[in-house]
Parts: sequence; structure tokens; C-alpha cells
Amino acid sequence: MKLLHLAQTSANASLFRPAFRAALESIGTLECLENAQALSTSERVEKIRSCDVLVTGWGSLPVPEELTADTGQLCYICHLTGELRHTVPLSLIQAGMPVTNWGNAPANRVAEGALALLLACLKNLHDHIQTRRAGEWVPVSVPWSGTLRGLRLGVYGYGAIGQRFCELAAPFGPGLLIYDPFITNCPYPQAESLNDLFARSDAVSLHAGLTPETRGAIGPAQLTLLPDHGVIINTARGGLIQQEALFAELESGRLRAGLDVLAGDDRLPADHAARHWPNLILTGHRVEQDEWPPAEDGLLELHRIALANLRRFTRGEALEFVMTEPRYRLSS
Repeated sequence: MKLLHLAQTSANASLFRPAFRAALESIGTLECLENAQALSTSERVEKIRSCDVLVTGWGSLPVPEELTADTGQLCYICHLTGELRHTVPLSLIQAGMPVTNWGNAPANRVAEGALALLLACLKNLHDHIQTRRAGEWVPVSVPWSGTLRGLRLGVYGYGAIGQRFCELAAPFGPGLLIYDPFITNCPYPQAESLNDLFARSDAVSLHAGLTPETRGAIGPAQLTLLPDHGVIINTARGGLIQQEALFAELESGRLRAGLDVLAGDDRLPADHAARHWPNLILTGHRVEQDEWPPAEDGLLELHRIALANLRRFTRGEALEFVMTEPRYRLSS
């Protein structure tokens, strides 16, 4: 079996670390072309047509749409990471090409990060740290604290990460409330709308994908429904929130927030005032990083999921985390 990976640059080498390459080579013959952007579109198409499995992920060259009409000997696309829309055209999925992604690989680490941010906001840890570093002892800017027990905790998005977040938070005793119009089976009470979720919550954790329908879905109308000192946690996508509206609430001191993601490129200018607000924690899209302590086999969870699927493919067994058109459209 011939495996192919076409990388834009060598910058995504972390995905193809030695332990993963060795595992791939135990399954089939691996051709890994770095700096493959030098290939023309027609050359890229012919390369892909000549392999059995295309392995893609962050930093991979986009799969040309032209491949849909004739896939050659390509039988399967194994995507190592999450979002597919910038890598694999929907037409290939519609044509029946099996495509898988990392499934629930990031769920535990992102959910842990969201819970850590929520607890840190409730306990005002950022303000405590700033106060001590400034040479003071008793915080004066944010004198109130909070607890998860009895907290009305809203969750927007009940996919793999949202589910894991609820599992981690539930033992602390909050009242969980879910809003996700695409789920049919949920063990927790469900809000009727996004406005209903915010009106019935003291804190809201965001776990929805970013789509044209969800972009900017949270704005002044929703934020004003939160009570004073309410909390927003976002480890999903910055574009879910109208950022200026949230920043206005934070600058006034009315709300608190833990944001792993921001609008645009997830960054703020060095002189932006938000970097110093005592009621805002920023983690720079780093709440989910490489696993620590490192696994003995040198593999990340996303590698294990990909390798398990590749072995299923070689045995003719059903694949896990197969991308459907609805999942494709909802993924971010």
C-alpha cells in the first residue's frame, strides 16, 4: 500500500515526527514530500492519483478539486487533524471518497483547558496574580469570587469537546444547560435558543464549530442577558463572538472571560488594553498543546486514531470518524 503526504513546507514536521513516520512505514510505503508547493496542480493531481492513501493535516497542500472526476488508485484520505474545508474539497466526500479526521482526539485536553479557565475566572486567579506582582496584597478591582456548585452553567455546542467538558464539570455540581440545535440525544436540559441559554446561565462555555451560521452569533443581545460578574469561556473559535461587544462588557468590569481564542489570528497588539484587564484571562490558543508527560511511544492521540484507521483500512474494516457532508459543513 502506498501512502502519500504533500506538505506546503517543512513547518508541519511535528505532525510527522519520527515515531509516527516509523508507524506509517510499518503499514505501507510512505512518500512524504516537504515543500511540495513547487508542484503544479496537474503534477499534484497525478501524484495523488498514484497513491492508495493520502495523509493530510495542518500544513498539507489542498487537494485539487480536479481529482473528483478521476481519483485514480486513491481509495482513502486520512486527515490527521480537525477542519477539512481548507484541505479536502466537499465534492470528494459527495462522490463517496472515504475521508476521516481526528475525531475526539482533542476533546479531553480542550475540555480540561475550558474547565481550568472557568475555575480560574470564578476564583479571579488572574487578578490575584496581577495584584501580587504589582507589590500589593489584597485585590481591590475584582472583590467577588464564585463556585461551580450551584452555578448555572450553559454550554453552547455538544460535540465531542462539549460532551467531555460536561463530564468533567458535572461532579462539581453545576446546573448544566445545553444549546446545540443539531443534537438529538442529550442527558442534560436543553435551551430552546441561544438567547434562552444566555438568559438562564451565570457562565457560558463555547464549544460550537465556526460556520456561516454561527459566526458572530454571540453579540450584545446575548451578552446583556448574563448577570453581573457572569463568565464567558471560549476554547472553540474567536469568530463565534462579536469581539468588540464582549470587550466593551469586559472593559466596563461587568463580565469576566477566559479566552483561548480571539477573532482573526488569535492575537492582540502588544499595547492593547485588554492584556491588562483583571477580569480577562488570555491563553493565546495554547490551552491544547502537545501531551505532557510525553507518551512512551512518542505518539499523540491524533496519531493513534489515524494509525488505527489505517490498520482498519488495510483489513477492510469500517473506519471511525468518517466525514459526512453535514459534519463537513459543521466542522471548523
